[in-house]
Amino acid sequence: MPTVEVGDLKDDDFLLDVREDDEWQAGHAEGALHIPISEFVARYGEVTEAAPQDGRIHVICRSGGRSAQVTMYLVQRGIDAVNVDGGMQVWAAVGRPVVDDQGGAGFVL
Repeated sequence: MPTVEVGDLKDDDFLLDVREDDEWQAGHAEGALHIPISEFVARYGEVTEAAPQDGRIHVICRSGGRSAQVTMYLVQRGIDAVNVDGGMQVWAAVGRPVVDDQGGAGFVL
């Protein structure tokens, strides 16, 4: 499973958040693309449209389990994707900004 540490992510890396709507609304990384895992297969085309051409997709969830599933799905289709180790829990713990659905300070649900 290709993985990356939160600390190794750059501000302009493409981030795909696969948590559910309530989790996203409570807090997420600003600029991330949100497609819940429950809708992922049906909305797969949105990922390929939004992701940078020949760029890497960094997949994140709360702790790394759901994002690992989506990462494997993408890798099996020949897409350069990596799982963000520890997910949003680690993201918040290391002090990366978390915003809510209104753009204010958020939290990881």
